[in-house]
Amino acid sequence: MKMFLYFAITQKWDTEMEVTMSILAAYAVPHPPIIMPEIGKGKEEEIKKTIESYRRIAKNIAAYAPELILVFSPHSVIYSDYFHISPGKSACGNFWQFGAKEVELSVEYDDEFTKALEKNAHEAGIEAGRQGEKDAELDHGTMVPLRMIFEEYNKAKIVRIGLSGLSLLTHYRFGKCITKTVELLHRKTIIIASGDLSHVLKEDGPYGFAEEGPEFDKRIMEDFANADFGKLFEYPEDFLELAAECGMRSFVMMAGCLDGLLPKTKVLSYEGPFGVGYGCAAFENPVLSEGRDFDRIYENKEADRLHSLKMAEDEYVALARLSLETYVITGKRYVPDQDNAAVISEEMRQNRAGVFVSLKMNGQLRGCIGTIAPTTCSIAQEIVQNAVSAGTEDPRFPMVEKAELDRLIYSVDVLEPAEPISSLADLDPKKYGVIVSYHGKRGLLLPNLPGVTTVEKQVEIAMQKGGIKRYEEYKLERFQVVRHH
Repeated sequence: MKMFLYFAITQKWDTEMEVTMSILAAYAVPHPPIIMPEIGKGKEEEIKKTIESYRRIAKNIAAYAPELILVFSPHSVIYSDYFHISPGKSACGNFWQFGAKEVELSVEYDDEFTKALEKNAHEAGIEAGRQGEKDAELDHGTMVPLRMIFEEYNKAKIVRIGLSGLSLLTHYRFGKCITKTVELLHRKTIIIASGDLSHVLKEDGPYGFAEEGPEFDKRIMEDFANADFGKLFEYPEDFLELAAECGMRSFVMMAGCLDGLLPKTKVLSYEGPFGVGYGCAAFENPVLSEGRDFDRIYENKEADRLHSLKMAEDEYVALARLSLETYVITGKRYVPDQDNAAVISEEMRQNRAGVFVSLKMNGQLRGCIGTIAPTTCSIAQEIVQNAVSAGTEDPRFPMVEKAELDRLIYSVDVLEPAEPISSLADLDPKKYGVIVSYHGKRGLLLPNLPGVTTVEKQVEIAMQKGGIKRYEEYKLERFQVVRHH
């Protein structure tokens, strides 16, 4: 295992080495502005555990006397396919959005580090850099932790890094790239992974309640307690969305910074009195440890899982995969009636229906295209057509590349004929899909989708997809599907 480390070995065991690391400690912390008296105006007393944890963290950081503090913030500049590293030599901000413009914070950036990190990310094939800054002011995801830390220690330079819409795996690998930069520059460094937990813990909270909220908070705090960073890859993207969290990618990037290392771990506190989860955890004095290269372990498990799924695919899904792979690799379309590479049943050859083909990769949607009613002479041809379109024509995504093919998971929905309905009472989001139409505009939503648990939500999303306004006298249709995985 190749490690980019600057250390002095002091003692050796079978699987661990105690070392003097440039990364001194990492902390997972929330960022509630209400924690400050100027904003809380007394309500901060309801999150005393979090305040006490922050004070402990600040004292520990002061004892480490770091040269650099890295802050990962979900409220910094964010792009779907790019990690933004705040440029320049300094920045400032205040809490005007929270009614406290007088509360200001200024930081000195480590410009040498940001330039080196951009270079190392480029060499690692990770899209990251200092371009595209929309707003140079510090965000509250950065300022809240630093305000608490600066009460004890303010002698370190700062690097602020935003998150992205890229996969959890890519965030982990960017964390590894960050550690490489830390070690190459020999910076005594503290990592701050800023992020609140679920925002849907209470019915009377600002975002309401969802059962995934408490479940997420319980799981993540257990993973923190055990420093079991491999489990961070096991959170499905749709589950994270339903849990309404904002810190997961900060935490995964922090875990990547600790790749190959075993820290001394302690959960300091957890509370959620306002309907948002606030968790504090410390990962200090890391030592080298075998078996903690979690990205490699995850990729091996994922390869085995994808292989098993591929072996279990039925003829509908197998045809969708063959169609897209043929087109991406050869540039030619697979022709069911001429090519015998796939066994296609008479049902697929003789019947006609609308078909949706969906692609996922790393737990995220990678493309979805379909037809409400048949547009070809058979289900087989409908699958071929829509599989290629899902991988190459979905305007939300770039075209699927050859390197991605083995990591794609397919699903095929064959639609039964739609029937008109007169009211929402005739719908069931688990059983029926819905079509909303008005003067040539149509929006469709498939049934049994994660997070769509009410009829109202189902119709609302379909209307948005069709560009239909609430006041327009739209018509409703429902349909059922046969879903193939």
